[in-house]
Amino acid sequence: MNNINGYEIFLRSTIQIDYMKKSSLNTTLSRLLMLTGLCFLMGACQLGRFVFYNFADIKDHKKFQARPLTASAKPFQFYTTEKGKKPNTIDNVPFSKYLEDNHTVAFLIIRNDTIQYEHYFDRYNKASVVPSFSMAKSVTSILIGCAIDDGLIQSVDEPITNYIPELKKNGFDKVSIKHVLQMTSGIDFNESYYNPFGDAASFYYGRNLRKQIAKMKLAEEPGKKFAYASGNTQLLGLILERALQNKTVTHYLQEKLWTPLGMEYDASWSIDKKKNGLEKTFCCLNARAQDFAKIGRLYLNKGNWNGQQIISPSWVEQSTKLDTTEGSIANYQYQWWMPTPGQDFMAEGILGQFVYVNPAKNLIIVRLGKKTGKADWWPIFTSLAKVY
Repeated sequence: MNNINGYEIFLRSTIQIDYMKKSSLNTTLSRLLMLTGLCFLMGACQLGRFVFYNFADIKDHKKFQARPLTASAKPFQFYTTEKGKKPNTIDNVPFSKYLEDNHTVAFLIIRNDTIQYEHYFDRYNKASVVPSFSMAKSVTSILIGCAIDDGLIQSVDEPITNYIPELKKNGFDKVSIKHVLQMTSGIDFNESYYNPFGDAASFYYGRNLRKQIAKMKLAEEPGKKFAYASGNTQLLGLILERALQNKTVTHYLQEKLWTPLGMEYDASWSIDKKKNGLEKTFCCLNARAQDFAKIGRLYLNKGNWNGQQIISPSWVEQSTKLDTTEGSIANYQYQWWMPTPGQDFMAEGILGQFVYVNPAKNLIIVRLGKKTGKADWWPIFTSLAKVY
C-alpha cells in the first residue's frame, strides 16, 4: 500500500483501470488532472486536494490554514549532559543508523529532566517544525480535562448533545463525553486515509468540519465496543469550542499549556478554513520535538509544572489508568495509548510520531519521522525504558 500514490488509489477505486493499457491510463489521468484543476479553481474540492497532496506528509503544516501559538517569554530548558547513556544497537544495527534507516527526523531520550540522547536526521534540527498528526488527540484530551477543572464542562458523563445539540436527531443523546474519549462512542466513521471519499480524508482535507460533524451517524450502541476513529476527537474539539464560547481551542491551548509550560518555539494548530475555522483536533498540531516532550513531562509529573498544578492529578490518573469497562480496551485510555498498561503511556501519530512516558523511570522519549519505517516502535520504547 505504501507504493500506491493518490492518483492510483482514486483510479483503482472508481474506474477499474487496466494498467496494461497505457493510452487509456494517460487519458484517464489527463481527465483527472483537468477535474483537479477545476476543483482548485472552484476553491472547495476535497478530492482535488487529496489527489494534489496525496497521502499525509510530514510537510502538511505548510498546506493548511492554521492558528498561531506563541513561544513563552520564559522558555523551559531541559538539562543537557555529555555523560548521558546512549543506546548502542537495535537488531545489531548501530542505534543512530537504525533510526535514520527507518525515516526518523528527530529522536530524544530525556531522563530526570536531562537529555540523554538527541539526534536529528535528513536536514532536520531542533528548530524544525513537525506535524503531530494524532498526537494532537492526547493534547485535546488534556484540554478537555482543563475545561472540566475550569467548570466549563461538568463531567465526562455528560451527553455530548449538551454541547452539540444538532446530533440529537441522530441518536447521539446516548453518547457521553467519556464514550468519545474512550473511542467507544459507536460512531460510523471510515478511518482510512487512502480512500479519498472516506471520513478521515473528508475531515483532513475538507473545509467544513462542523458540517461534516452534523452528518455523523451511529453504527453501534455507545459503550459496547472500542473502534479507533478520528471523528471522536473532532467531536471533542467541537465540544471544547462550544464550552469555551468566546475563545478558540488554540487560544485555550496557549493559555493552559503553551505559555505555562515554557514552550520555546512558536507553533500552530491547523484549521479547516480561514474564516471562522475549527481546529483539526484529531491531528495537526505543528511544533518542535523538545516542545512536544514538555507535554510528556507535564503528565509524567501528574499535571504539575514546577510547582504549578496545570491540570488536576485525578485527570492525569483517569487518562492513563487501566480500564476495560464499557467496551474499553487495555491499551487505550482517554486518547492516550498504553504499551504496558499501568506502567507507561504515550501519544501516537501516523507516520510514527510519538511522545512516550514512563513515570517510574522518569523517562520521556520523543520520536518524529517521515514514515514509521519497518520499526516496531512500541517494544523499542519499552526496551529502552528497561535500560535507563
